Order: sequence, then C-alpha cells, then structure tokens
Amino acid sequence: MIHDAKTMAEMAAQTPTATPILANASRRAVLGGLGALVLALSLRDTARADEGQTEEQKQQKFGADGMPHGWRDDPKIFIAIAKDGTVTVTNHRSEMGQGVRTSVALVVADELEADWSKVRVTQAYGDEERFGNQDTDGSRSLRHFFQHFRHAGAAARLMLVQAAAKQWGVPASEVRSENHQLVHAKSGRKLGYGDVAAAAAELPVPERDSVKLKDPKAFRYIGTGKIGLIDNHDITTGKAVYGLDVKLDGMLYAVVARPPVYGGKIKSVDDAEALKVPGVVKTVRIEGGEIPSEFMPLGGVAVVARNTWAAMKGREALKITWDDGPNASYDTDAFRTELEKAARQPGKVVRNQGDVDGAFAKAKKKFEAEYFVPHLAQAPMEPPAAVVWVKTDGTCEAWACTQGPQAAHDRLVKRLNLPADKVRVNVTLLGGGFGRKSKPDYVVEAALCSQAVGAPVKLAWTREDDIHHGYYHTISVERIEAAVDEKGMPTAWLHRSTAPTIGSIFAPDPKHELPFELGMGLVNNPLNIKNMRLENPAAPAHVRIGWFRSVSNIPHAFAIQSFVAELAHAAGRDPKEYLLELIGPGRKIDPTEIGDVWNYGEDPKRYPIDTGRLRRVIETVADGAKWGRKLEKGRGLGVAGHYSFVTYTACAAEVEVDAKGQVKVNAVDIAVDCGAQVNPERIRSQMEGAVVMGMGLALTSEITFKNGRAQQNNFDGYEIIRIDAAPKEIRVHLVPSGDYAGPLGGVGEPGVPPVAPAIANAVFAATGRRVRQLPIRGQAASA
Repeated sequence: MIHDAKTMAEMAAQTPTATPILANASRRAVLGGLGALVLALSLRDTARADEGQTEEQKQQKFGADGMPHGWRDDPKIFIAIAKDGTVTVTNHRSEMGQGVRTSVALVVADELEADWSKVRVTQAYGDEERFGNQDTDGSRSLRHFFQHFRHAGAAARLMLVQAAAKQWGVPASEVRSENHQLVHAKSGRKLGYGDVAAAAAELPVPERDSVKLKDPKAFRYIGTGKIGLIDNHDITTGKAVYGLDVKLDGMLYAVVARPPVYGGKIKSVDDAEALKVPGVVKTVRIEGGEIPSEFMPLGGVAVVARNTWAAMKGREALKITWDDGPNASYDTDAFRTELEKAARQPGKVVRNQGDVDGAFAKAKKKFEAEYFVPHLAQAPMEPPAAVVWVKTDGTCEAWACTQGPQAAHDRLVKRLNLPADKVRVNVTLLGGGFGRKSKPDYVVEAALCSQAVGAPVKLAWTREDDIHHGYYHTISVERIEAAVDEKGMPTAWLHRSTAPTIGSIFAPDPKHELPFELGMGLVNNPLNIKNMRLENPAAPAHVRIGWFRSVSNIPHAFAIQSFVAELAHAAGRDPKEYLLELIGPGRKIDPTEIGDVWNYGEDPKRYPIDTGRLRRVIETVADGAKWGRKLEKGRGLGVAGHYSFVTYTACAAEVEVDAKGQVKVNAVDIAVDCGAQVNPERIRSQMEGAVVMGMGLALTSEITFKNGRAQQNNFDGYEIIRIDAAPKEIRVHLVPSGDYAGPLGGVGEPGVPPVAPAIANAVFAATGRRVRQLPIRGQAASA
C-alpha cells in the first residue's frame, strides 16, 4: 500500500487473549517481569498524539518519512535489555521474506554495540500512534526508518555508558561500549549490558543532537552482508508462526462462498445440506458486494466448522443463487479491444513538453507499437488467513498475516462497531505478501464469523479463493509512437497508458490513473527527448484492482524498454548503446518539473532522478553478461533499465529458444543502486526473488475473465515459475552510491520491472520475433 485508504479515496474522488507484545512505556519506565530487569527505550514520550485534536487532525498523522507528526526526529522503536543481557528489538513492519526483522535488528544492534548472538527481535502489534507507519509496502521500511533506528541504538548505548560511569564514579567520557560490555580503560573494569540496564532505564533519554552516531568505518553489521535471517532457525525447523499456524483453545474454522463476480450479491441461499455435513457448526451471512469495495469483504456465506475440511465440504453443499451485478459480462479479451481503441485516441494529458505534433509533422520516419500486460494475481505461497476472537466482554483480538495491521485494526473497529482501544491486531510472519495482504478483507471476514459463533475462528482462503476473489494487478495497453531523425533517434515521443486504476476500489469508477500510478515510470520517464507527450485515456474497472509488487512500473517499463529496443533495431544500432544514448548524459532531474507530483512520496530535492546512476546499472549488467559476445543460433541477449521507488535497476537476460518456441532463460544479470547498502545479504536475496518473479510475469502468468469470472483456478492455470525453469545463474551486482548519512532507496519492489522487457528483448535477439504482450507463451514460435 502506498497511501492510507482515506488519502487514496480523496485522490480517487478528485480524479474523474494474548499478552501484549510490548507495554506502552514512558521515557523512564522500567519494565519488570520474571526477575528480568528491562530497559524500555522510546526516544520521545509515548503519550497519545491525538489528545485535543479534531478528527481531521487525527487522520492527517504522518509526515513523508512515515513518522507521526511531532515525532519525525525520533521513532517509537523499543529496545529491551534483560538482566542476562539479552537485547530485544521491536520490529514495527511485517516480515514476509524480505528480511525486515533482521535489518531493523542489525541496525539497532550495530549502533548499540551489541553482540549479535544476544540479540532477539519481537513483532509490534498494530498501533501507528506508538510505532509510526506500519504499512509494509513501497520499499520504505529502511528508507524511512534507518536513521531513526541508528539514533535509537546510539541513544541506548549512551545511556548504558552513563549508567556504568555513574556506578564507577568516573566521567562518562572515560567509558566506552564494546561488544555488549562497558569498559573503563583506566581501571580495566568491565560491566555487561544486563548489569546496568536497570540503572540506565532510570536515566533521561538524551536529546537527539547529543547522541553521537558511529563512524560507518566502525560498523560491525551494517553493510557487511555477514548477517543471515534472524528467524532462519525457526523458519527452517518449523517453529516460526505464520497466519495459518495460529491456534487457540476452542477455535473453530471457516471458509467463505463469495460472489463469483465482483459486485455480485446473494439472491437466495439454502444451507440445509451444508448444516448436515459432519463438523459444520453454523453458516454466517456476510454482507458485501458494494462498489467501490475498499478493503471490506465481498460478501457471501461463511461456513464455520470444527475443522477446515468440514468447512470446505459444507461450502460445497451450499445452494446459492447469485445476482452477478454490473460486471457480469466482463471479458478480458473484449476489454483489451476497448483499451486498444482508447489508446488510439487522445487521452488526458499528464505531461507535455516541446512541440510533439510539430515534430511528428516534420518527421520522415515514424514508429508505433502497442504493448499489453494482463491481470496478475499476487499468489503468495501462504494464502490470506486470520484468527479473530470477538469476545463477550466487547473486545476483539486478531492474529493475521497482514502487511497493514493498522488498516486491519481500523476496518475491524468500523465493521464491528467497537471502540478503537478494544481492538488489537497481532502480526504473524507472512508467507509472502506482494501487496495482497495490505488489504484486510479476510481479517474482517474472520471477525464476523467469530462474532456470530461466540468463539475464536480461523478463516483461511484456499488457492482457488485467492485466484478468484483477489485484488488484481491492473490490465493495461501501452501505446507508444515516435518520430525519428536521420540517425534513428527520437525527435518526438507520444505514450498513452490505458489501465484501470487502484483508485477504483476507493471511489466510484474514477477511470483515470492516480498520480502515484502515473509516477511509476510514465510521467517521470527520464529519456532525453525534446518533445514528449504522455496521456492517460480513461479505463473503467471491472474487478478489484490492487497493489502488486512494483505496481504500475511493470507495464510502463515493459512498454518503454521494449520500444526503445525496437527503435534501436530500426536504426541498426546496438540496443544497449542506443538505450544509453537515449538516456543521455548523467544529469539530475527534478521530477516535479516533468510532471511527477508524487516522486514516491519523497522530497524531489533530496531524491532527484539521477540518469548517471541509471546509466551505471545498465553498463554494469552489460559487463556482467559480457554484452556483445557472439552467441550460437537460437540464443540472444536483451537488456533493460528502470527507475522505481527511488532506486535504479537494470537487467540483462540470456535466453535460448528451441524449435517449438519454448523460451529458456539461461542466465540473468541484475544490478541495483539503492544508495548505501544496509543489509547486502537481503538485497541479493530480494534481487534474486525479483528475477524469478519477473520471469513468471514474462513467461507464464496471466488471469483472464469471462462472464465476470476468473478462468484460472490454481497453479495449473495460473502458472508461476517453477524451480526447474529458474536460470542456472543469477548474478546480482550491488552498485553502491552515496553514504550512510544520505538518502536510501528501496529494495523490495525495484527489481521486478526490468526483467520482463530484458527477456522479451532477448527473445527478439534470438529469433527475430518481437514480443509485445505478456506472457510470452507461444509468441517465440515460428509462424
């Protein structure tokens, strides 16, 4: 999720039993339990920020860095040090394989000068007043919180030093921290962190400007790449708790029969046979079907039983007559034709520079192409799941694999009509997310079932549920036209991007993409072309459109990088050299000056578009792939670069195409420049995962609709890349830039966009057949 729902709705409207994981500690609180003395560190008082505020003021609570207004300098990150010296770091973002729990802990531990073997991590529950923005999306976790984490660790280190100095009766300047110990060099005395934790907790938290951060040369964990996943042992031994693993005493189980068409509703239901299934306890009518749907349930009938199998068999026995509603005739083939028609007509102008029409009128050569990207499903390995207990005392507690615990909390409050302080959302590990689990409709479904039966309920989505009823990546048609000079270089560029918007789940069919979607590789196109016009024709939505890893960067990068390769071929030029010439010399572009009012939510002065960095990652993958080498028949190299989430990535793919047109990706080089690197091990893993995911988009993945219904059911129809199709080599190139005081980029999402166009361009190099739609499937076969 990029914005909170209220902001999204406004943008769309303007555009046609568990013990608390943490106690709320004050600055000087000492938490005790089981004989362990604990230092609880919050760099500002944790009193509620909304006292005396209007409702409007309460809603507008975050700054651009994700921190609540008034707390921008100091995050509410907690550090607990037990009597035995164990350091527990609270992670406020959701862990779904990207390693954020590890990265948060290693940053704090480094500045704390802690022994990594004594560091643990615990998960924050949903409370943005306490922990800051908790939406795990947009590659923002370290980008926004790195410096806050450093200051938290350094402040705790200073407090420990002060406590030891006071105990010894020496100046604090004579005490240093060293690998979990306080050392007085003159006397040789030493104390462990646990020995002074209680005393340190009694000291006032130092002001931010009095806290000295480490010199990066002294980092022991940050930037070294030596730290593996902090959860690795629990994950590999089956001890880790995901959403599907939560179990409470007396818990029941539920699945839901949902409308097969978005916006559909129940005409009639007969549950008599379902109630006869052994183990079925109750059926629950869930209201829904409204458009826009926001994050609320689609509606339908839930079957609650003593185990999931009984619930599923009960669902099969339901007799439901549906009113399919306004999207009953949705057909993606027909809709593609509509989008193509719209893309061939003038649309809403979102960026206009120079004289495009004049340049086209003078041009002797013109080129045009249309590119198509289908609906995609996030399809995390762990489908949506939640356990919720709505208790008779008027409280509600949830355990969910969610990317947005505050969003889940707020929807539970709204749907159950409970006070905000009576609802708690605990965050489990996520078996993948990719944007799907930022929408908590499944958590609300579980809560409604629990409320109806008076017991805790685990509600699970099956793979079929996930594919049939999800929030899909938008379908799009990208049309690009170019006028070229005698050297084959563009003198004018016209790009029409036609796609339903995510805003359609927040407002009644806004039809045009929102600024954040346009700012994902469209209006912030950095190509050095004098005359450029970018348009956004209208496109209605017929399914729930939602965030998908890297979002609208996928169709924009695919179209632009493919079209550039087409122009290079027409000019008789090497595609890599042509791309670099088209990007132009290294320069810094203020995104607001070229129509991008969003810039990934970042200050454009701090985060300009740097074409030198974009050039560097392209050159890096070309070198890694040994660009220009002669390949045997049926093999080819393709390259693509892209800027997204204030990070620069590029990909070079080597493919092999057999006589039947089957595409095999033999090797991939991917380069990333995200600024200074905090956790290189995780950056490599993210890039490797992005390559495999990007291959799926390029080669196999597609959701189609007929009569309003998704035609794919499981992984036999919605194909993701299997392990046997993974490249033999994925070479990740980490391109460092900047320093640890400067702005950081994102990592989780930027690796995906350049993969598909690099593969498509490689297919052309191998076969001479141009790919203009995804997935590639049989397009590489001989005619």
